[in-house]
Amino acid sequence: MHVSLRRVAHTRSGDKGNTSNIAVIAYEPAFYPYIKQAVTVDALRTIYNETAVRGAITRYEVDGLGVLNFVLEGALGGGVSRSLAIDNYGKALASAVLRLELEVPDTLAPLLRGPKTDQGQ
Repeated sequence: MHVSLRRVAHTRSGDKGNTSNIAVIAYEPAFYPYIKQAVTVDALRTIYNETAVRGAITRYEVDGLGVLNFVLEGALGGGVSRSLAIDNYGKALASAVLRLELEVPDTLAPLLRGPKTDQGQ
């Protein structure tokens, strides 16, 4: 079944200067392999395009904890205190990741979090 990332994981974020980091944390270990497959550097690049993230995106896998950590360079318009963009901080960038869709087996449906959407699970 197709579900949004917010049904299987949550995010944490931080920012320093012009760099943001986003951690994607699986709610359950069973979700992690599907998150790892779907939440790639290319997927984040598609979400943010070059207007939001102008530099490199690096993914770090923390398999023992079921976490992916992304470092986004050139993501904050020169830095939070220098940016003229409204709400272009790490928290807003992390929230956008949760809209990603991924495929999980029907057998994992009882572990999903949050409400179903009109577009599937």
